[in-house]
Amino acid sequence: MGHVDCVTGALGYSGQQIARLLLERGGRVRTLTNSPDRPNPFGSRLEILPLEFANQRALVRSLEGVGTLFNTYWVRFNHKLFTFEQAVENTKRLFAAAKEAGVTRIVHVSILKPEQGRGLAYYEGKLELERALRQLDISHAILRPGVLFGRGDILVNNIAWALRHLPIFGVFGDGNYKLQPMHVDDFADLAIKCADRENDFIVDAVGPEDFEYRALVKAIAEIIGVRRAIVCVPPSVGYAVSKLVNPFVGDVIITREEIEGLMRGLLFSDGTRTGKTKLGEWVREHRDQLGRRYASEVGRRIRRNVAYKNV
Repeated sequence: MGHVDCVTGALGYSGQQIARLLLERGGRVRTLTNSPDRPNPFGSRLEILPLEFANQRALVRSLEGVGTLFNTYWVRFNHKLFTFEQAVENTKRLFAAAKEAGVTRIVHVSILKPEQGRGLAYYEGKLELERALRQLDISHAILRPGVLFGRGDILVNNIAWALRHLPIFGVFGDGNYKLQPMHVDDFADLAIKCADRENDFIVDAVGPEDFEYRALVKAIAEIIGVRRAIVCVPPSVGYAVSKLVNPFVGDVIITREEIEGLMRGLLFSDGTRTGKTKLGEWVREHRDQLGRRYASEVGRRIRRNVAYKNV
């Protein structure tokens, strides 16, 4: 029957969009997931297997017959339930299992500018995994996204949530650092194009528009029809305020590392714009729903029987 493609986290965010496009092309798709009880929008077309990092033999078996492995697995911050160190070791086990199982190509999701994220565990972990993949001697492509938006996103949605619910919006520092949000469907399309090629390469996954952070917040506020003071605050003050809000939303709104990466310009690429969907147009289309519900990273890790978009 030929190879099956495998997507880690196909019931999650970017993985779900990759699986959707693969199925639309008529392919056979398997997912390895830590959330097998999460609602499955694909029904019997999606084969669901557990992501068993602790059992290497089972991990190898779950990847047998796979042509391309799309790896979206990662964590956003250190938490009592998950850490960067664990994510790095788990991903290395996944890579090793893929090679042993005879997987022919890996499309791996990294992050923009990992080599410039010195001192930031998120970026250092991603860089370590890029090096591990290159040393594996298996055909591969590395995607480097910065910010993704679209159905179920966290950053753009929660900017809108804060604008709707907080009396002022604090921007870290001068707010002039840039980012290039990419729609998750464009990202999924790019991932599949990477799978269709045979050479090893790295590609930045960025949208068609450049935004200064402060201007992005202002644009979202105007589109959703909310008038808020957008003020520049020292990063330490902004972080302290976010920590005060964390208990009310049951989440980690932002981390010191994320603030540092944002202000260093690590979410901006000088490379080719690989996305086509404009964020402003998408926000305008979804302005009535955007930010009505807070999107919780921790909630998605804990409530594993609920669809991403509902957590």
